Parts: sequence; C-alpha cells; structure tokens
Amino acid sequence: VQLVQSGAELRNPGASVKVSCKASGYTFTSYYIDWMRQAPGQGLEWMGRIDPEDGGTKYAQKFQGRVTFTVDTSTSTAYVELSSLRSEDTAVYYCARKIPNNWSYDYWGQGTQVTVSS
Repeated sequence: VQLVQSGAELRNPGASVKVSCKASGYTFTSYYIDWMRQAPGQGLEWMGRIDPEDGGTKYAQKFQGRVTFTVDTSTSTAYVELSSLRSEDTAVYYCARKIPNNWSYDYWGQGTQVTVSS
C-alpha cells in the first residue's frame, strides 16, 4: 500500500492550491481518506474526510467553505483544494488511509509542503 502526494507548492495570499494523493496497492474505494495538516511548531490538525466510494465528505468546521475534497476513482487519487489562502495556511499537508471502525490510520502520504507568502 502506498499513498504518494504531489510536490511542494508556493502560493500568494488569496490564491488556491490543490494537493493530490495517489493511492496504490489496495481497493481505493474501500477506505476513507482523511486530510490533515501540520503548521510550523503546531500539532496535527484534522481537516476532514472523504469516502472514495461515493464522494461523501465531512469537513472540519474551521475549513468549511474554503476546502474541497474530491476523488478520481479512475486513477485512485484523492485531492484537497484550499482557497483564499493566507499565511496561516502554510503547513505540511497529509493524506491518510483511515482504518475501518477505528479512529486511527494505517498508511500516510509523505506530506506536501504548502507555503503561502507574498
């Protein structure tokens, strides 16, 4: 099993960014994908979840209206798009495969650095 994320991104404030997470080695639609981020000096922050089987999503309240999760089942890839970026969005973004009926994760992407700076 692997989750491979796209490369580092640099954006200006107010722009949008889209990060990908390509899954392999398992049936993509059988496991939820969660997205989290870790800002410099901060703990891990949960952003939300997508069910690749039906595209159903759950967003952390903090990000509602600014974040969108999507999947492409033909390529087993999950995406997170964050809009109206501000400097506080500078962080490493992670995807993770959620263990069914469990609060934890068994596989993680390698992380994607997103830097928001003018």
